[in-house]
Amino acid sequence: MSAQGPQAVLVRHAETEWTLSGQHTGRTDIPLTENGREAARRLAGPLAQWRFARVLTSPLRRAVETCELCGLAEHAEREPSLEEWDYGEYEGLTSAEIEQRDPGWNLWRDGCPGGEQPADVGARADRVVAELLAGPAPVAVFSHGHFLRVLGARWIELAPAGGERLGLSPGSLSPLGFEHGARILAAWNIVPR
Repeated sequence: MSAQGPQAVLVRHAETEWTLSGQHTGRTDIPLTENGREAARRLAGPLAQWRFARVLTSPLRRAVETCELCGLAEHAEREPSLEEWDYGEYEGLTSAEIEQRDPGWNLWRDGCPGGEQPADVGARADRVVAELLAGPAPVAVFSHGHFLRVLGARWIELAPAGGERLGLSPGSLSPLGFEHGARILAAWNIVPR
């Protein structure tokens, strides 16, 4: 079996105020900026090349708003497993602020006190992968930076910490597919201009 069309297209929500400030935005439900709204609208053209069998979105406002602005909200299903990493005590803090509290901290290794550990996020990602493999394709998946990085890592059968190596920009597309029966990142971090 050679390469085939994508099983899923991961869509990271577009820019928020906390994206700009570098604050960890887990469960805080904030909207897109005006630039974020424009970036989300630019996703509509590239996404139109696929006829999605399903559209899944995190229930958080920034993901839902990105889905709406792409024109895919009509049949979107809100999926709690797609929420961002729960940063617990580190919610709203920048990496520099966390480093002052906890020198040497690494999200991918240490997780967050009062929030999720990498294995927790990996378990959620595994549930999503199982759903993507079991259902009709392709599926548009609207979610968040750190969660989608874990999902990408789990898709290609890496540990959740493998997501550390998969940078992901706001308002980006990342198709997941197969090649010769193996799950692959068909492309990664495509940002329409």
